[in-house]
Amino acid sequence: MGNIPLTPSPGASGPLAPWIRRLGLRTDLSGEDIAALEALPVEHRTYDRNRDFVRLGECVTHACVILNGLAGRFDQTASGARQITALHIPGDAADLHSVPVPKASNALQALTRTEVAHVPHTDLRRIVADYPNLALAFWRDCVVDAAILSRWALILGRGSARQRIAHILSEMSARYAAIGADGQRFQFPALQVHLGDATGLTNVHVNRVLRELANAGLVQMRSGLVEIRDLARLHKEGDFHPGYLHLGDC
Repeated sequence: MGNIPLTPSPGASGPLAPWIRRLGLRTDLSGEDIAALEALPVEHRTYDRNRDFVRLGECVTHACVILNGLAGRFDQTASGARQITALHIPGDAADLHSVPVPKASNALQALTRTEVAHVPHTDLRRIVADYPNLALAFWRDCVVDAAILSRWALILGRGSARQRIAHILSEMSARYAAIGADGQRFQFPALQVHLGDATGLTNVHVNRVLRELANAGLVQMRSGLVEIRDLARLHKEGDFHPGYLHLGDC
């Protein structure tokens, strides 16, 4: 569950092909750009569900690229209460921003069994110096992550419970579709507790909202599978407008 077949950018191969595809959605990568990315050294790690693989305040020396599974970026209060601030699917560089700022202000956790590629900061700094187009690609990637965070803040602060859940499912539909999955029927191995941590809702409230959305004929989420029955209505319910994802428009 959570393994998504990806269509890499033309000519891309190797373990980082999912990430190269994501970068290629927003930046026209040359053959030399792709070859430089493919040549990056990679250390594979697999983390079990609920395992933190970047800790709050940790000074990291590598960026984490999600290859399979699902990861969450989170922050927490002094009492230990967690808020998920981003969800990362295959192809995402979950902490590319750590290259210029290595001290982690947010932590990363495997929400399901997750395969991660660790890419050294030193090598990422080297290729952006040698390939300016890749520097722009990385910059755009970080801008999109910031845009997602901004949109989440708006929906969390101003949206109803139904809007929050509908928005996340709409966004995940668009993001999974962008990496080659069926955007209306896709594996999304988040648990209801994870949706609660992302939306500020209790597990009971998340369960009630999911039932309401299913009864309204919008979407069904069961055993890690999301089936969207009416995409246009789900987008309207979640006040979802995909422009902030910048998919294929730059």
